[in-house]
Amino acid sequence: MDPQTYAGSCLCGAVRFDFAAPSAFRYCHCERCRKATGTAHAANIFVPADSFHWRAGEDRIRRYDLPNARRFSVWFCGECGTRVPHKIRERGDYLVPAGIVDTRLDARPQENIFWASRADWCVAPSELPKHDQYPA
Repeated sequence: MDPQTYAGSCLCGAVRFDFAAPSAFRYCHCERCRKATGTAHAANIFVPADSFHWRAGEDRIRRYDLPNARRFSVWFCGECGTRVPHKIRERGDYLVPAGIVDTRLDARPQENIFWASRADWCVAPSELPKHDQYPA
């Protein structure tokens, strides 16, 4: 695999993909991303369609398109429920959830978007204690 190619998979390994040349990496704090991930923000990598490739399990993917939303979709593995990449409606690129990339990712988040919509309980990770495993 080319050093500039990144691989990813779902939790059970049924869905696998690879990509090259991320065009953007953002933390999204919008309400939709918070609900879809169950977290304070989504960590989304954007990849041009011509550098994204499904390797396995595309037939196991299920999707939910939010009615009346121009771009919002949630694609997930039908076996384990892990969010997986999806082609963004009305655009020519894929959204890749950063947490499912298996190889070392050289790219780093560039910005926070929808910051004004962030959860009122959101605390920057740098402000919290750090543990290498469960705290005592």
